[in-house]
Amino acid sequence: MFNTMTLVKVVGGIGTPLLLFLFGNWAATALYATGGGHGEEHAQAYSVEVEGADAPAKEDTASDEPTFEDVFASADIEKGAKIFGKCKACHKLEDGANATGPYLFGVVGRDVATAEGFSYSSAMQEHGGQWTPERMNEFLTKPKEVVPGTKMGFAGLKKMTDRANVIAYLASVAQ
Repeated sequence: MFNTMTLVKVVGGIGTPLLLFLFGNWAATALYATGGGHGEEHAQAYSVEVEGADAPAKEDTASDEPTFEDVFASADIEKGAKIFGKCKACHKLEDGANATGPYLFGVVGRDVATAEGFSYSSAMQEHGGQWTPERMNEFLTKPKEVVPGTKMGFAGLKKMTDRANVIAYLASVAQ
């Protein structure tokens, strides 16, 4: 009725992989274990005494990051034209041609919320001022944070170089 050879095969089929797994675990622990392998704790490195290590570090006031003015001065108009592709869904460059967003012809240097024929949010109207390259840079970083309540749903441009290139492109279009 019951064959002992079948029982040996089943036990061998289950036991052998289990033993191999346990042996592999033991070998890996022996090879890669931190400490002595016998519950001992050992430091992983050694310390080096440095003169003046207790003194507080001086803050570096000079930043390695370039300013927006520096980046804008060397902006690439052709790259800005490519990046403007993200804006085309809502903005037109033709003077007076509003779409989902206001037309951007002559926007650099224009007063905020003054594109003729476009219905601005009250938040944008209250923002006021002029679209200088610096203000556009700030706005294009995260529009909804700079002007809470704006209708502009764009998340923003993360890279300063992208913003500088787009702003330079927009400035060149109106010339």
